[in-house]
Amino acid sequence: MLDTVIRFFQSGGPFMYPILVVLAIGVTITIERYIYLTSCKRSNQKVLAKIMPLLEKGEMNSVIQLTRESNSTVSKILGQGLNNFSATRRRDDIEASMEESIMEAIPRLEKRTHYLAMFANIATLLGLLGTIIGLIKAFTAVAQVDPSMKAEILSTSISVAMNTTAFGLMVAIPLLLFYTLLQTKTTEIIDSIEMATVRFVNQLTRQKGSGQ
Repeated sequence: MLDTVIRFFQSGGPFMYPILVVLAIGVTITIERYIYLTSCKRSNQKVLAKIMPLLEKGEMNSVIQLTRESNSTVSKILGQGLNNFSATRRRDDIEASMEESIMEAIPRLEKRTHYLAMFANIATLLGLLGTIIGLIKAFTAVAQVDPSMKAEILSTSISVAMNTTAFGLMVAIPLLLFYTLLQTKTTEIIDSIEMATVRFVNQLTRQKGSGQ
């Protein structure tokens, strides 16, 4: 199996190497983003599990301290809402400040993920370019050989040239799947943050009403 893979790679020509580099970069980005997003999701869930019960009990000092001590994305957003709640107590102002914090957090969550779609396209195009160049070389070579050998040489050269396209597609398809996976995971985190902010503002409003 390993020998077959090595022969396939070697017979593909020089364009196999840049496609391999694209694959390595794409896998690295996928692993880094998956670890980051998973960690972010877990930390958000842990913080929310602590904050919401405290908020329901009206222990605002504990909530403020918890948002300051935590480095999670959701704690920074809720902390911004608490700051505005202390200053203005207007629901619209609180929601606007938290929305601004969410907009600042989204680029960090989506960082580098879009490169995967670009790398998938690059891998496909590199594969096609390698195949075209291989075909040009093949037709140039058969023009100078004996007519009886042309068919055999041409068929061999074309099969070798097609390896680049095949490898490009084998790289592009997983990268697109990784891109979709990370996009879905990012969307889930953003949705959970938005839902948490709505619950948070509603609870603050109730606290304000009960305080009055």
